[in-house]
Amino acid sequence: MIEYSKIGFLIIFLLGTQTPSGDGANILGVFSTPSPSHVIVHMAVMKALADRGHNITMVTQMKPRLAPHENITVIIVPPTEERLKFMEEHLAEKSNAKLSFWQAFAKGIAQSSSQMDGHYEFMTHPNFKEIYENPKTKVDLVILGLMANYFELGIAAKLNCPVIVSWVGIPLPFLDSLVGNVNDPSYVPTINVALKAGETTMDFGLRLVNFIKHTFLGALNTLLDFQMKQFYDRAFGSELEFPDYYEVKRRISLMFFNYHSLSEGPIRPTVPQSVEIGGIQVKEQADPLPKELAKFLDTADEGAIFFSLGTNVNTNTFRPDTVDILYKVLSKLPQRVIWKWEDLKNKPGNASNIFFSNWLPQDDILAHPNTKLFITHAGKGGVAEAQYHGVPMVALPLFGDQQGNAEIMTKFGFGRWLDILTMTEAELEATIHDVLESPTYRKTIGKFSSLYRDRPLTARQSVIYWTEYVLRHQGAHHLQSPLIHMDFVARNNLDVYGVVILVSLSIGALLIVTAKFLFRKILSVASRCSSRPKLKNN
Repeated sequence: MIEYSKIGFLIIFLLGTQTPSGDGANILGVFSTPSPSHVIVHMAVMKALADRGHNITMVTQMKPRLAPHENITVIIVPPTEERLKFMEEHLAEKSNAKLSFWQAFAKGIAQSSSQMDGHYEFMTHPNFKEIYENPKTKVDLVILGLMANYFELGIAAKLNCPVIVSWVGIPLPFLDSLVGNVNDPSYVPTINVALKAGETTMDFGLRLVNFIKHTFLGALNTLLDFQMKQFYDRAFGSELEFPDYYEVKRRISLMFFNYHSLSEGPIRPTVPQSVEIGGIQVKEQADPLPKELAKFLDTADEGAIFFSLGTNVNTNTFRPDTVDILYKVLSKLPQRVIWKWEDLKNKPGNASNIFFSNWLPQDDILAHPNTKLFITHAGKGGVAEAQYHGVPMVALPLFGDQQGNAEIMTKFGFGRWLDILTMTEAELEATIHDVLESPTYRKTIGKFSSLYRDRPLTARQSVIYWTEYVLRHQGAHHLQSPLIHMDFVARNNLDVYGVVILVSLSIGALLIVTAKFLFRKILSVASRCSSRPKLKNN
């Protein structure tokens, strides 16, 4: 399968003989993340460009759920059995253990080398390496999905073409440093720091927490950057006249991030290189649902609830007591429930109001007028889709940024969230009834949906315009902030401050010496005057 995909890629790319007529470009998408939810976002970016007429090839670890497209070739570079087993065990562990922000990041640091190893194995797989090492391969642009894999920027350097990076959420300190975004912790909230709806500034307590997290993430970024440089040197260190790791980072043309600052807030100071494509995975027109599912939803007179904990979580690995609580509550609701469940041979039960499936078209279900509630793990993609369609949420976050997303969603008034590992049956039932029956949640998220959709360009149009802008202007490096071309000393003005301090100290010292000299002179004159004998009057 992989060999045939590789051949198809080479036929399209080698010598550029299959470049479509007109302005179609050869665009290579590199998505080594093992997360299906990330691939969905990146895939939406690539599909927008393919629909435009560009010739797209995507290299990924997993087969995306994508209808055949005449302009898209997919190459699968699957993980090894050992890597796959590690990822499954890792996700199962995170799903059943509630970790604090600090515990999660400590664990992430401990496992970062293993994650980078996975990206490195992907990048140096013979079927992929043969493509970007081949001097006859013609690529006009690389789009790289980011996830602890900056060293893969070397692929664009090998192909001698511009690179756009794609990120699935808001800018973080790691990403801000790539393009020079201002990330001031006094007013720019970092991961899992949530402001209440209507608030534009953080109070002292929140600013303190934000500063500590910001500092911690900055230190972590430095550590991870050091590791990534080592991987980069392993892959490309033997190349002659090849840019070093820090140079390839400075060659980034654009950063797409799945965020819409005007509606999601707060306003962030971003540079022209940062392009918002929030909700890119949301279809502008919903596709028809499968016949059985469409009938189930269309006839839901009391409305329907959609329950999905995302693509990274295997529900079969959940604790039995958690599954029992969920089933007992959902099975006795008057609403119909669509439940994403992996193993259909071992379902929690057979309630007539529950439709189980191991794959569901999430965006199309949320777009259905009978969908009244979304029970979600609060992944960024699912939350964005619910916000777009105006569907209130009950969030059951598991790991990563999900708790922060759930807190933001709750503070904005779009729903409520519970700890899935400690919630009781009564708490879950009461929370679901509250969000379903209170009109406030639907009204609030409906207003947000209107604001979220109101843009000069849709997410797809933004992707197309800015990608073609980069192609038209050979990388569009004129968009870059001067900040990314400055070293640490210049970036923080340390040399200027040093000179100012030195000059100030020198002037101060000179003034002190002058003052002392004058003071001594004055004392000396005064002393001589006082020592002269006074003349007697005759």
